[in-house]
Amino acid sequence: MKQNWRPGTMIYPLPAVLVSCGATPEEYNLFTAAWTGTLCSDPAMCYVSIRQERYSHDIVKRNMAFTLNLTTRAMARATDWCGVRSGRDYDKWKESGLTPVKGETVAAPYIEESPVSIECQVREIIHLGTHDMFIAQVMNVIADDRFINSETGALDLQSADLITYCHGHYYGLGEEIGHFGWSVRKKKTDKK
Repeated sequence: MKQNWRPGTMIYPLPAVLVSCGATPEEYNLFTAAWTGTLCSDPAMCYVSIRQERYSHDIVKRNMAFTLNLTTRAMARATDWCGVRSGRDYDKWKESGLTPVKGETVAAPYIEESPVSIECQVREIIHLGTHDMFIAQVMNVIADDRFINSETGALDLQSADLITYCHGHYYGLGEEIGHFGWSVRKKKTDKK
């Protein structure tokens, strides 16, 4: 048996990211977001949805830039804390213990402790109701050497111990169950 519920946002799990913003150290801020994702692969584009009353909303809108920073188990407490406190009242960088680094290509810092930081230039803002969706082009991806396989050059995000957000709770990722295309991959046959 299934139940019908009122319309809601029940697409879970979601990435738990820290979004950093601000063109100068004086306005640097960060906030937690789960309403973010990929929009296009060529050109690489993504989005983040932000409530209009949030402190960072105007910073992102003014600078037309933000950075999405993937979060890890080691960053989980800071990730949650930055989601329940406002930059109007706290220096989130100082309070969370995270380190801002001046952006490479956009007017927004990235987080030194993040395994992957995605620098984004806003191309369009869509007012949706409670949130504005900031659609952005990915300008640069900053990957931590600790998570790059020295032999293959591939990024190993499994070893980064990423976290997700699911209906009010944070979770670590589980074990791998397959890879893209594994369900249709032909099995190797033994040659005799």
